[in-house]
Amino acid sequence: MFREGLIDKILRSIKKLIPQSVFIFFAPSYHWALAVIGAVWYGFPARSLKIIGVTGTKGKSTTVYMITKILADIGLPVAAVGSLGYKIRDKEWPNTLKMTMPGRTKLQKFLWQAKRAGCEYAVLEVTSEGLAQHRLTGMDIDCAVFTNLHREHLESHGSLANYLKAKQKLFLKTKHIQVLNIDDPYFEKFANFPARIKVTYGMGIAMISSLKFKNLKLKLLGDFNEYNALAALAVADAYRLDLDQAVKTLNAIESIPGRMETIEAESKSLKFKVVVDYAHTPDSLEAVYRNLRPQAKRLIGVLGAAGGGRDKWKRPEFGKIASNWCDEIVLTNEDPYDEDPGQIIEQVALGVSKSKKLTKILDRGEAIRHALAIAQKGDTVVITGKGNETSIAVAGGKKIPWSDKAEVLKSL
Repeated sequence: MFREGLIDKILRSIKKLIPQSVFIFFAPSYHWALAVIGAVWYGFPARSLKIIGVTGTKGKSTTVYMITKILADIGLPVAAVGSLGYKIRDKEWPNTLKMTMPGRTKLQKFLWQAKRAGCEYAVLEVTSEGLAQHRLTGMDIDCAVFTNLHREHLESHGSLANYLKAKQKLFLKTKHIQVLNIDDPYFEKFANFPARIKVTYGMGIAMISSLKFKNLKLKLLGDFNEYNALAALAVADAYRLDLDQAVKTLNAIESIPGRMETIEAESKSLKFKVVVDYAHTPDSLEAVYRNLRPQAKRLIGVLGAAGGGRDKWKRPEFGKIASNWCDEIVLTNEDPYDEDPGQIIEQVALGVSKSKKLTKILDRGEAIRHALAIAQKGDTVVITGKGNETSIAVAGGKKIPWSDKAEVLKSL
């Protein structure tokens, strides 16, 4: 398991002493140097592995999970890393770093461990920040997967154009296999990078299409999961794996931790559904609500927004989307970092219609308990923003242990 070490704490302390403008200027060289040191220290372990990198705004973690499951079920030794956790062959452990991609030397150490364990493949969830910070330095990426692109991390990258350029860096590093969502509006922005093998996927005209896989019958909620499954099948096709077996693997997946994960609540007089999901972008949140709305007598939404200056524009948008789809809304704390969580909630509330029933409860556990208490037969309580994360990030770089699912189960 990776934990924040002494070096991480020292580096963070040093960064606080350096003027932000100075650090921003030297940041690319700083990140590149750390990445090179990691690659050299661990002997460039990626050279012994087929690295599959998955990037995009949404669907990365689920796609990584599906690709990994397909490879493992066929019997191929595989490692995986992302927001859902870490896996090296049969060993799995949670991601407690509050970072989708391990930074600095941690990623190289993980690949070194995978190499020592005899893995042939490593599936990585690749973020725009990870690409901008050179975390793939010293690696040849065998296969790059593009899921989709939406507005995200604009404070970090400065603009949508810069965010796009960061994502494109994965394809600049990949000359062998490129897998692309042909239905995404940004498809052409990723389609022109040279590669020996290119595989497109989508709902209509594509090399891997839902029209060609009528036997794909997912148990997972959400039409967006069909895109994730097609991306995984496209990777399997590129590596000439057994597609019939791959479809069987995907059809057998009951749930994915923190991704439209359903918890049923039953008693003699009460039956309602609880869904936990990571949705942290407006498009993701709307997709979750849209898929759950038809099945629910009432939809009760529990949500908040991340702090730390992250995409503040999303906050009233979250409120607006929840207002459009939910019958009752409970606003609560998520990951405030160094911001005032009460102010974050108020910013989300700006988007909520005055006619909508709205409750503000700062304590996330209390908010979840309130939502469960008001739920009635046929209702769906949907808790978004954290998914399967194991902590809440607060001021001073501290993390409070947390699990939405565990809180639901305890409350029920």
